[in-house]
Amino acid sequence: MKSVKISSDLVVVGGGLSGVCTAITAARAGIQVVLVQDRPVLGGNCSSEVRLWILGATSHMGNNNRWAREGGVIDEILVENMYRNREGNPIILDTIILDKVVQEPNITLLLNTAVFELEKSDPVTISAVRAFCSQNSTEYLLRAPLFCDASGDGIVGFLSGAAFRMGAESVEEFGEKMAPSAEYGELLGHSLYFYSKDTGKPVKFIPPSFALTDITRIPRYRNFNAQDQGCKLWWVEYGGRLDTVHDTEKIKWELWKVIYGVWNHIKNSGEFPEAETLTLEWVGTIPGKRESRRFEGDYILRQQDLVEQRQHEDAVAYGGWSIDLHPADGVFSEKPGCNQWHSKGVFHIPYRTLYSRNIENLFLAGRIISVSHVAFGATRVMATSAYVGQAAGMAAAICKRNGLKPGEIIKNGMIGELQTELIRNGQFIPGMVLRDQDDRVQSASITASSELKFAGFPEAEGWKVLDMASAQMFPVEKGEVPAFNVCVNAFKATTIKAELRVSSRAGSFTPDTTLGAVEADVNAGVQTLRLSFDVRVDNACYLFLIFHKNPDVRLGITERRVTGILSVFNLVNKAVSNYGAQSPPDDAGVDAFEFWCPKRRPQGHNFAITMERHQSLFLAQNVRNGIDRPLVSPNAWAADWEDTNPSISLRWDEPQHIGVIDLFFDTDFDHPMESVLMSHPEDVMPFCVRNYRIKDEAGRIVYERRGNYQSRNRIVLEGLVTRAITVEAEHPSHRVPASLFAIRCYQNK
Repeated sequence: MKSVKISSDLVVVGGGLSGVCTAITAARAGIQVVLVQDRPVLGGNCSSEVRLWILGATSHMGNNNRWAREGGVIDEILVENMYRNREGNPIILDTIILDKVVQEPNITLLLNTAVFELEKSDPVTISAVRAFCSQNSTEYLLRAPLFCDASGDGIVGFLSGAAFRMGAESVEEFGEKMAPSAEYGELLGHSLYFYSKDTGKPVKFIPPSFALTDITRIPRYRNFNAQDQGCKLWWVEYGGRLDTVHDTEKIKWELWKVIYGVWNHIKNSGEFPEAETLTLEWVGTIPGKRESRRFEGDYILRQQDLVEQRQHEDAVAYGGWSIDLHPADGVFSEKPGCNQWHSKGVFHIPYRTLYSRNIENLFLAGRIISVSHVAFGATRVMATSAYVGQAAGMAAAICKRNGLKPGEIIKNGMIGELQTELIRNGQFIPGMVLRDQDDRVQSASITASSELKFAGFPEAEGWKVLDMASAQMFPVEKGEVPAFNVCVNAFKATTIKAELRVSSRAGSFTPDTTLGAVEADVNAGVQTLRLSFDVRVDNACYLFLIFHKNPDVRLGITERRVTGILSVFNLVNKAVSNYGAQSPPDDAGVDAFEFWCPKRRPQGHNFAITMERHQSLFLAQNVRNGIDRPLVSPNAWAADWEDTNPSISLRWDEPQHIGVIDLFFDTDFDHPMESVLMSHPEDVMPFCVRNYRIKDEAGRIVYERRGNYQSRNRIVLEGLVTRAITVEAEHPSHRVPASLFAIRCYQNK
């Protein structure tokens, strides 16, 4: 057998999104990484082999987690995919992910290479892993001081003797009220998907001998139709009663039986005449796995952490998907396909869940991190898995630089350094603010050509019927809340009911606290309605001006959009168990609340409502406040609409050596950017500055970019010494003012 030995700083096993984001983050932080993937493509469940869309805290825009899309490398991938592949072609997504990896000189990529054995230098330390590549018949011996298991089933952790769990904890162990019964089942199963296409002519289908012949064995068989395909059929699931590691092939065969049986039913039952010209275009050959082993770290995240949004000092990531458990019998269950309950906002994921408690040089990433079965229901989704991978990758770089093992970062008081490095690179951590002593912007004086003095949207460019409860979100300063003037067009004389609400939790966006309510009579026709609530707020926050449903009323809408400003609606999104309000059983241990969600563009217009006092929230100083997305305020500088040449300038008393400039733009963190199956109307987010230039104190252009679409632009400069830097940014459009979340300047790369 041909044998190849490779030594590196970090070996990442598993090339799904979590492993990819771990490897890229670590490589960019300056360490040598070997990324080992047992499949021919990267991406895991989002790849063309499985074709599940990437989702995380945004949850199809069906929850109350505003501006919650994950940042850092996973954001970069999602934004890139939106730009190149808004149609959601999984083959193109494969190339995007592969492209991101091969562009990193510090990554050695091994595809089609499966780890099967490891070596240990002592009972708690891995020294090497052995892997075999089926395509070149080569065995690899991979040595490193640090390892990260992002393999999904935890092959490295398992072989090393890392403590793990499989199945659900009892109610008594953690006091989790959602802990499932044995009758419901303790494991989530696997899924396979299929794609169909219309050929425009009749196509016959003769099922294989192994296809399921009795479709009524599937209790929900009436839910099948000729239109649904791909991951919309997520509930075609099986295996929760089996060993989801060692029985995977058996599970795959059962899912194949179901898939081909379903297609036979659609094509040959006579119930779907619209399927006559359809043919199968693709059927998955490996199942998408949900759950198997979960490894134990120094902390096990649990239901209460998620629901109560408990704060952890060592937080390095967050989640926001619902607690989403499935019956173990899957597609053959009489029960609903999922038992899904949301939290009121995003939740912390602490660093202590990202390394093994008993194997000292093993990081954990992806769905195998240290969580209970119930908490796993929320942390298992891909964008969240990628996000924790980024934290593990950066931690590995810090460990390598300082000669540490994963658990020693906390013991040596370096968790703050890890959090700083993550936030600096775009990883939002709720409740954390970047305090960056290396950032020269912190010592600069900052001015701008203008600052948007936001007082709402004065002109109605169209009308929207108040056919559901609707709200406009307004960021306001602390103090007295100004009165509102609302453009109304009533079909007949009627009464409008309005409320002013806020969230009871700072930084969350569930409007569960009412500050005031009014009722106002309106006449038929167009008019301006003044609403005054006579209340104060103690801190800057988002207000929700809510209008109750009244189909006799139309509210004015505008085409104008601004960073950090949204309209939201008490709408239903059944795809994520959003039925307008969450009303859990008393014994579920989750909150009851209403859902207030935006509509996807081209809908989701802001309402034509003005405040009688403008709010000075879009200040130039915001570009150094350490928060790079809307939270309790927009946290951005925005220019005035009428500013024809928007710019923001930094000045220092002494010349500065500037080697790197980081700019953070608004790519709409409220957009989930689903990666496959769905298509999107935009390839660039409307808030994102496309064209800008950077000038020095003499007015010389030191950098210019046209056609930007990414959230973060890192500009590397050679030999720039200057007392001033000016960023001139064009408005994205005449309806959206130029904005920036952050500018950071560093001496070195």
